[in-house]
Amino acid sequence: MASRLNPYLSFDGDARQAMEFYKEVFGGTLSLNTFGDLGGQAGGAEADKIMHSMLETASGFTLMGADNPPGMEFKAGNNYSVSVSGDDDAELRGYWEKLSADGTVAVPLEKQMWGDVFGMCTDKFGVPWMVDITQPQG
Repeated sequence: MASRLNPYLSFDGDARQAMEFYKEVFGGTLSLNTFGDLGGQAGGAEADKIMHSMLETASGFTLMGADNPPGMEFKAGNNYSVSVSGDDDAELRGYWEKLSADGTVAVPLEKQMWGDVFGMCTDKFGVPWMVDITQPQG
């Protein structure tokens, strides 16, 4: 799998509706994972909120999105990130080192509960980034 760059949108509780709308607009295949599915919330109202979604289209578009995590403030202007993902560990760690240098790390680049190595940072220009390293498809 080659590395890819795509937008990642954050929503204030309506990620499911928004991503289903984008599927109607662009077509493609939509995957939705809730906080409950991925172990982020054991129960309650947050369990059905979207922790991660991905729309992939026949045109080659990839759009990702999620509801703002519990406890994080949602405000316009912080509702997007640029996501870089793939399975080339060295390449993606190199991107992470450069993007996070002189920036702010929100989530350190480390193994997460869903199995990927993942991190979030804001670069020195104020652009938020997500780096996700998947296991090579063997």
